[in-house]
Amino acid sequence: IAMSAITGLFSPGVDRIPLGPAVTLEVLGPLALSVVASRRALNLVWAGLALAGVFLLGGGGFGDLDPGGVAFALGAGAMWAAYIVFSARTGRRFPQADGLALAMAVGALLFLPLGLAESGTKLFDPVTFGLGAGVAVLSSVLPYTLELLALRRLPSSTFAILMSLEPALASAAGFLVLHQALTALQAAAIALVIGASMGAVRTQVGHGKAAVPPSAS
Repeated sequence: IAMSAITGLFSPGVDRIPLGPAVTLEVLGPLALSVVASRRALNLVWAGLALAGVFLLGGGGFGDLDPGGVAFALGAGAMWAAYIVFSARTGRRFPQADGLALAMAVGALLFLPLGLAESGTKLFDPVTFGLGAGVAVLSSVLPYTLELLALRRLPSSTFAILMSLEPALASAAGFLVLHQALTALQAAAIALVIGASMGAVRTQVGHGKAAVPPSAS
């Protein structure tokens, strides 16, 4: 449910706000998870920097961003945090990718009625079906498989922080592929979130948190 809800909430989010800001808001979920999981006072500093970045991203009140898009992106972030927790447990319970395949099947069945209600028979158009299959492989099958393998070797808190580097890639993709421009203020806000993520990673590594957990052995 969490895995399918990430895409189900994020897609309408990027339909309303640019890709870079959307991913920056979404990544607050994993970053919050890392702070809660580590329970270190220093990580509150990194969380504060991230929140400052989000405040700047909204121009001090999200006046330049569609409120609905912001809500969808934040909802996707909450589901992302839940996915990290559940995926780590799934990776320990299933030796291969069986648990991931089961999760994807359940997620597809849950969201199929929503797709049919909105698009109906258009979903069965060969071109639409082919494009959808391509998106499914590139956005879900490959990334989630690689993430599952990573979560078997990294603590959930460290993995969550590493995922926080995605706003930089999303902003670059939005600029190069979608021709979405970022203002200087938005770029500074995204840089703050990335800086907070990098600082939290160094904190985790410095305290030995990046070691392979016993369950991965």
